[in-house]
Amino acid sequence: MTAHDGFSLHDLVSYERKHNEANGDDNRDGTDANDSRNWGTEGPTDAPRIRQTRERMKRNFLATLLLSQGVPMISAGDEMGRTQRGNNNAYCQDNDISWVDWDLSKEDRALLEFARTAMEIVRWNPILRRRSFFAGRPANTGGAKDLTWIRWDGHEIEQDDWQNPDLRALGMLIDGHATDEVDERGNPIEGDGLLLILNGGPRSLPFALPPMDRPGAWTEILNTARASGPRATRGPSVRLSGNSLILLRHGELPNEPLGS
Repeated sequence: MTAHDGFSLHDLVSYERKHNEANGDDNRDGTDANDSRNWGTEGPTDAPRIRQTRERMKRNFLATLLLSQGVPMISAGDEMGRTQRGNNNAYCQDNDISWVDWDLSKEDRALLEFARTAMEIVRWNPILRRRSFFAGRPANTGGAKDLTWIRWDGHEIEQDDWQNPDLRALGMLIDGHATDEVDERGNPIEGDGLLLILNGGPRSLPFALPPMDRPGAWTEILNTARASGPRATRGPSVRLSGNSLILLRHGELPNEPLGS
């Protein structure tokens, strides 16, 4: 997502150009290929809509990274909104451009809390900590696929769908019982079924929840468009906001706080 070179996560959604004037090389140092977006204004702004969008995008990036397979690499301070004020080559700056500011704003504290929640989800669900990548096929004879890609209508994505430029939303359905992981006694390591749905488009849309072979209910446990906290779903679909993602858990309704 980010590294020691290039923009910090906050700057990735706040600047479209590098601002390395303080480095003393007439802004010629550092890469010009930042793959970034400022969402309407270059750098700091008081515009509520732009600030809200930037915070949502930071949550999207963090959640996408943490819910991916493999070991996540988070650049120090990204989880609490560290900025280098658009400097993408700050190796020569031993000052507040490169330092970590521990005096967090309300937005920074909210982002840190979101990161903690996402990490806790990964900690308690073993299917997000596999030692092998998903295969897209049953792990056991006659069982469900370990991973299935889902369209907005709740059906499995077909080959032609991947060539459709209008397909801006998709879901990743992970079967918690379709695993070849075992513990030290040789028993299967299973978890709850999870559905991660992502909307890369600017408009909200209904996303149909796929049918499941086992009894249970869907619970929303992470949503980058609103404050976190488990919430039971109502009806056969959920509303997926533009430029956002939702993570849902399938199983018994939780009667205790997440991670307890």
